[in-house]
Amino acid sequence: MKRKIVYIDNFLTKHGHTPTIGLSLAALLSNEGYEVIKASTKKAKLLRLLDMLYVIFKERKGAVVLISTYSSDAFYFALACSWMCRLLNIKYIPCLHGGNLPQRIQHSTKMSRQLFANSYMNVAVSGYLEDCIKKNGWRVAVIPNVIHINEYPFLERKTCKPRLLWVRSFHEIYNPGLAIKVLFQLLKTNPDATLAMVGPDKDGSLAVCKQLAAELNVTDKVNFTGLLSRNEWIELSTQYDIFINTTNFDNLPVSIIEALALGMPIVSTNVGGLQYLIADRQNGLLVNANGETGFVEAINTLIHDNTMAEGLSRNARLLAEQFDWDHVKQQWNTLLQGV
Repeated sequence: MKRKIVYIDNFLTKHGHTPTIGLSLAALLSNEGYEVIKASTKKAKLLRLLDMLYVIFKERKGAVVLISTYSSDAFYFALACSWMCRLLNIKYIPCLHGGNLPQRIQHSTKMSRQLFANSYMNVAVSGYLEDCIKKNGWRVAVIPNVIHINEYPFLERKTCKPRLLWVRSFHEIYNPGLAIKVLFQLLKTNPDATLAMVGPDKDGSLAVCKQLAAELNVTDKVNFTGLLSRNEWIELSTQYDIFINTTNFDNLPVSIIEALALGMPIVSTNVGGLQYLIADRQNGLLVNANGETGFVEAINTLIHDNTMAEGLSRNARLLAEQFDWDHVKQQWNTLLQGV
């Protein structure tokens, strides 16, 4: 048995929330022989925070604490847990997520310094967050999000039809309404265009999207599936050719890595960490945020340029293979065994 890990994250799948990266990583580390204790599954925020602090205290002997750190209100969970670790002289490692985290650090400078400057190491999943941490003079290592590449059957798209797939939680920061607007514009020249939107509602954005689809008279062209399991949406993806990512803030989204693994040409906004993941016109297409025109032009390029579509599909799979657990796990082993 390797050393004990206390993993702090929002483990809320039993309450209908999307699985976090932490949930997947905790399982992978457990399979590697680490003793992993997770916190917390409590739905109420205050109870969740108290449970996190209690688990750190209870499991403090011989433990290292991994703390998932986000830019939202959960940032304060990470801050409180880091305070508990310092109080108990426990080494902790913030695991950085969220495309808006640099803005959080800028606006919460003192608290960020307390959290990140006193950690054993900070783990960024992309060069985007690595640059942010380095600029502040804090320790950082890059260990990307992971997948099991064999779980994603590669379907090479030698040609593309205007069949669009969007996979994300319905939240305003992911700008789901833009996907509806892109479809509306695309239908003007491609009457066979369709869109599937996969994911749970987070802040009422699903209802807003359904209303927008009705106002634009495209409801019959949109499939709102709700939350699907990974296997369910992988199966659904075989019916679609182009993956679109409309977000305003992002880091290293697993859904895009999964779409790359499936061989789907990607059209994404060029925000946050996406430019660190996708090389424009090599393994995906990057467009400006908040604009339908760029998306429509990129999609039409894929529809009419088979050489482009086929090349992006092949290169997407090659890029995704770099995120396979067999490649990434040694980085985690080296970090954890060195604590």
